[in-house]
Amino acid sequence: MKSVLIIRHAKSSWDNIGESDFDRPLNDRGKDDAPKMAKRLIERHVSIDAFISSSAKRARKTAALFIKEFDGDKEQIILTPELYLAGPDAFYEAIAKAPASAKTIAVFAHNPGITEFANELTDVRIDYMPTCAIFAVKAEIKNWSEFKDADKQYWFFDYPKAK
Repeated sequence: MKSVLIIRHAKSSWDNIGESDFDRPLNDRGKDDAPKMAKRLIERHVSIDAFISSSAKRARKTAALFIKEFDGDKEQIILTPELYLAGPDAFYEAIAKAPASAKTIAVFAHNPGITEFANELTDVRIDYMPTCAIFAVKAEIKNWSEFKDADKQYWFFDYPKAK
């Protein structure tokens, strides 16, 4: 059994209007929400073996804040440029390349693709992945390359304003 946590980046800043979308940092709420959501995972006794992220600044920073709560090193982030504004195929490809030893992976990316991808995984549908939301599934697979075609079971959906 392997598990995938699909995580939208935390709230980003629009303070610098001239800044490129790719380079936008997190705002204060985003910097608070990411550790809060990581702690919720820890409370659920979820461990993460690999952190895969879009290379956009806000996604990388969200992943780094999660890693910090899990007592890891931000150098552990597997940067995947293809996850920036990605469609479902890019998610499947990133997951297929996850470390073989990982049982649970977290994939950090962006809307609208992340919502579209989450809605492809199971019969559970969501209208919108809010910032820092987590959509989690499990699959009875041995290798990550099997994930795309495997039957997936909905595990949970959580987001900062849910509690």
